[in-house]
Amino acid sequence: MAAAQAPRRGSVASWLLRCGLLLVGLLPSPAPATDARLRTYAAASLTDVLGDIAAQWTADGHSRPQLVLASSSTLARQIEAGAPADVFASADSAWMDQVQRAGRVADGQRIDLLGNALVLIAPKGRAPAVTMAPGFNMAASFDGRLCTGEPGVVPVGRYAQAALQSLGWWASLRGRIVGTDDVLTALAFVERGECALGIVYATDAATSARVEVVARFPADTHPPIVYPFALLRDASPAGRDWFLYLQSQAARRVFERHGFVWLPASR
Repeated sequence: MAAAQAPRRGSVASWLLRCGLLLVGLLPSPAPATDARLRTYAAASLTDVLGDIAAQWTADGHSRPQLVLASSSTLARQIEAGAPADVFASADSAWMDQVQRAGRVADGQRIDLLGNALVLIAPKGRAPAVTMAPGFNMAASFDGRLCTGEPGVVPVGRYAQAALQSLGWWASLRGRIVGTDDVLTALAFVERGECALGIVYATDAATSARVEVVARFPADTHPPIVYPFALLRDASPAGRDWFLYLQSQAARRVFERHGFVWLPASR
């Protein structure tokens, strides 16, 4: 009986190479790296929408931007103190003005990009009947606390205070207001039933199945809700590209899908 023929060295090497290539093909593709040098400081109410836009930008072949999300007031103070960032997106003009006065905004690189609406919310199935008009006894319409951003500091709290004052409700409700660090914390308190009512942005209320909108505050009861975006001084070239992308029609479609109002004229 003839002895088995040993495989040739070249064929063994070829077989191992093919196996190696096959295994490499089966390995998952690495996740896109987050570029720590491309840092965006943005209001907490932009959390979901900027996450979607960042994913879209990354799918186009760019490094994923790092999103630093918190209250506009907190972020503005950090930027003033020298925190490295490429783009700042504030939920009101006042905090952006402060950053600009500190010399952190690049010349001519600020734009009022988005608008929003202010709504009164309650835990699902527990909404009181409310009439959005002066003379309505708001304090008697519910028991418990009302949550919103810290009045006078957090943008949503500023809008809320202005609306309550305009309707003549501020004095009777002031002692029952729980001021939070940002709008998402106020939303969470209402979701858990820790506050009977809350005042948040319409886009935030739309993200939760655990709350319902009681009523929308008339636009003339508070200053216009405006989100200014700005490119900051010393931004990287990638930061400049990202800032322009946030103003693009591709980004606009995502913002509008999340319920934001697009403010610039058609581009």
